[in-house]
Amino acid sequence: MWSVRKMSETDFLGRGIDFPFVIDAKGSFGFAEGVISVEKSILMILSTAPGERAFRPNFGCLIWELLYESITPSLFGRMEMYVRQALEMWEPRIDLEQVSTIDGSEFGTVEIEIVYKVKDTNDRRNLVFPFYVIPAEGEERGLS
Repeated sequence: MWSVRKMSETDFLGRGIDFPFVIDAKGSFGFAEGVISVEKSILMILSTAPGERAFRPNFGCLIWELLYESITPSLFGRMEMYVRQALEMWEPRIDLEQVSTIDGSEFGTVEIEIVYKVKDTNDRRNLVFPFYVIPAEGEERGLS
């Protein structure tokens, strides 16, 4: 006898360890499923500098090379390019629609806005990733 099982979002998008890591009430790692696992994956990709992972030295995003750069239009362009490259390489479950940067404050914050569509559900979503640039010693915002 054949049975028909309805496909769930988890069947398409998977299930993985939650990021940042959490321990649940049973003492094991927490998990993320469906579109939440996609969002957590994006955060993990952007939060990881290449070379940080022992068995995947290329995994991550090159924005971490820009940590000590001055906030300029050129920096915004490179950030957008690095985020786009990393997400296209490491997150195959999305169609990336837009990556843009917003100078979030006077204190070295750059907000990176990512607009994407989850491929299997056609769910359009956005995420804002805050990136904190550390100005060089003696450099103050607006004086460089």
